[in-house]
Amino acid sequence: MAGVGDAAAPGAGGQGGADGPQRGGGGQAEQPGGSGLGPPPAPQHTETLGFYESDRRRERRRSRAELSLLRFLSAELTRGYFLEHNEAKYTERRERVYTCMRIPRELEKLMVFGIFLCLDAFLYVFTLLPLRVLLALFRLFTLPCYGLRDRRLLQPAQVCDILKGVILVICYFMMHYVDYSMMYHLIRGQSVIKLYIIYNMLEVADRLFSSFGQDILDALYWTATEPKERKRAHIGVIPHFFMAVLYVFLHAILIMVQATTLNVAFNSHNKSLLTIMMSNNFVEIKGSVFKKFEKNNLFQMSNSDIKERFTNYVLLLIVCLRNMEQFSWNPDHLWVLFPDVCMVIASEIAVDIVKHAFITKFNDITADVYSEYRASLAFDLVSSRQKNAYTDYSDSVARRMGFIPLPLAVLLIRVVTSSIKVQGILSYACVILFYFGLISLKVLNSIVLLGKSCQYVKEAKMEEKLFNPPPTSTPSKPPSKSQSKCKPSQEENLSAAVTSQPSHQKENVTPLLVTSNSDQFLTTPDGDEKDMPQENSELKHRSSKKDLLDIDRFTICGNRID
Repeated sequence: MAGVGDAAAPGAGGQGGADGPQRGGGGQAEQPGGSGLGPPPAPQHTETLGFYESDRRRERRRSRAELSLLRFLSAELTRGYFLEHNEAKYTERRERVYTCMRIPRELEKLMVFGIFLCLDAFLYVFTLLPLRVLLALFRLFTLPCYGLRDRRLLQPAQVCDILKGVILVICYFMMHYVDYSMMYHLIRGQSVIKLYIIYNMLEVADRLFSSFGQDILDALYWTATEPKERKRAHIGVIPHFFMAVLYVFLHAILIMVQATTLNVAFNSHNKSLLTIMMSNNFVEIKGSVFKKFEKNNLFQMSNSDIKERFTNYVLLLIVCLRNMEQFSWNPDHLWVLFPDVCMVIASEIAVDIVKHAFITKFNDITADVYSEYRASLAFDLVSSRQKNAYTDYSDSVARRMGFIPLPLAVLLIRVVTSSIKVQGILSYACVILFYFGLISLKVLNSIVLLGKSCQYVKEAKMEEKLFNPPPTSTPSKPPSKSQSKCKPSQEENLSAAVTSQPSHQKENVTPLLVTSNSDQFLTTPDGDEKDMPQENSELKHRSSKKDLLDIDRFTICGNRID
């Protein structure tokens, strides 16, 4: 029986060893061992390894024999893959595409709203500011008739209005000593490369002037309206006034050179300078897209783009006025300028869309952030109509966007008065009607903007912050729960409260900082800050990232990283 078992073992080990002769004689080496005459049989795993190695060699030889170009092409045409194995990655890529597709619409909604805000502040200089100056002067001259009932001769807002009006008038008369025609021919005589360099230098200088100009004006306003009992730690109102006049005059000249350079580009025969100036906008994409941006930095850059676009519209208006004057107001020449104007505007819009689309893509920012920016701008407008308003609306726009309307208004008045000759009673009547038309446009624009701003503030759930005193830099204790709760009548009285007159606050009343949902809406905390307590999270957030409402430095170079 033992012999039979020994004889069966070799046969079972090779499955019959029937393939043994074909596999290189592996079965023949086992038969002598099975007879019991030779050495003992090899272990089972050694036999299995030898079987698999020989099988691999056979398969390798067969695959080499079957390799061909036709089989390779067939494999390339029929191979498959499964995207659902990486579903999260491809879903994120699709959302990025959708975000880029939403950017033009959301960005243009913000741009349109911001441009109308700039238009409102710009029209204020021509319409309501002269009337406010007249009312302030009337109060100043008639004050002895009523007696000194108040400690102040004039309210702070009236003092600021008079200062703005005086600066506007002085700079306007100073601009008469600047010859626009001589400047035009001087610039036209330069080469194209020089004009391109000059235009870039003017853009940089305009940003530097805007970044420092509003500080000069704010210093003048505060110096003129500072309470008398406070310690005077400044050089006085008169030096500040001369600094403000010098700034407005120099900035107006700089904008005039920009408009003249753009006019030369429009009137050049080959349009090479205009093409180079428009291509300069696309260089802006290179300097902005590949930088890291937070939401606050993107907010600054968006405000800068709004100001830049509105300023370009005013410059194009000045160019059209100067050209129409040279051609005796021939309407046919306006259609000659129209394609170039449209080309400049279209290039500006295209550059802004591409720039913002890729910035949001590279920094993983959603398109909904532009609705937050729009709500922040709307908050500025609504808060300037509150009883506890602490700044003029045009000044808040200047701080937010860097758009200072005084130099641009001086230049536009200078160009209009030199281009249009007013002679006769009928001409003066047309001027008066035009002035009333501007007032109607300003009032209509303000009403529409105020209504839309109230809507945006309600959608952003920022009503509670409107009814709190403006925050100060001094820390204070948080209010009680009963004070922090929003009253039921606040939402109903929002539209009525923004049209009431501002009231003077007592100096000894310390405003309280209120933590509300609007703080969380207007800020961009990281994901790990959501679980922190309410008090600690706000303190940490204010130290790390600014609230959008606190960004009033109108950094035109919004590409910087704080």
